[in-house]
Amino acid sequence: MSVVAEARAAVLPQDCIDLRAFVADAEAGVVASETGDAWVSTRRMATPPGGPVSIGALALSGEGHVDALPGDEFVFVVDGTLTIGDLTLGRDESAMLPGGIGFDWRAAAGTQVVVMRCTGGTPGASAPVAIDLSPTRVPSNPPAAELLLSDAPQCHNHTDYKSASGEFSAGTWASTPYHRRNNLYPHCELMHLMEGSVTFEDAAGTAHRFEAGDLFVVLRGARCSWLSEEDVVKVWAIYRPVE
Repeated sequence: MSVVAEARAAVLPQDCIDLRAFVADAEAGVVASETGDAWVSTRRMATPPGGPVSIGALALSGEGHVDALPGDEFVFVVDGTLTIGDLTLGRDESAMLPGGIGFDWRAAAGTQVVVMRCTGGTPGASAPVAIDLSPTRVPSNPPAAELLLSDAPQCHNHTDYKSASGEFSAGTWASTPYHRRNNLYPHCELMHLMEGSVTFEDAAGTAHRFEAGDLFVVLRGARCSWLSEEDVVKVWAIYRPVE
């Protein structure tokens, strides 16, 4: 890890990764060991090898072809333009690519992408699924009452993609302000804040505030609290293993 990455990690709660900072630091992470098209062979990994979930960054230019994805992949464009088949994504747009599909891709020079992959499951679609940034969301359950340090929030959700097992999914979520006590994350969640802000604090008391535009992940096994003092809207991609 570079000096820049170490400095950013020092002010982040444990098991929380600032993905925009990771993308910006070309020396951070380890290059994937896979061979083949640049889509799979050139990504810098932000998470350790092993396990069903991996998160990495791709710097893409030109075009290529993937014969078959080894797992579902949530794709977020940090900068530039990415075309996958008939789907074109610009800055801060995202999509889910179901495992097993093959596709042609094309990227403008300097395109930066974050990819969250989940292997071992059965895809929930047969073609790329774009994440709708302004869908009609339906009411969803707030955090469990025993975890709340505030009144229960009003939450609304829209799921664009869910694997056949339900373990890997993505969509958008909105909530009124709330405060949740420190608790164990049984899942791995990538988040892009579209509106509002949230402060995470780990068990050691290290806190970090993420604001609209930030892209980050809270890894499975982390212990963090949540404090949002304004309405929040986010894109999410979650791996939640079935117990």
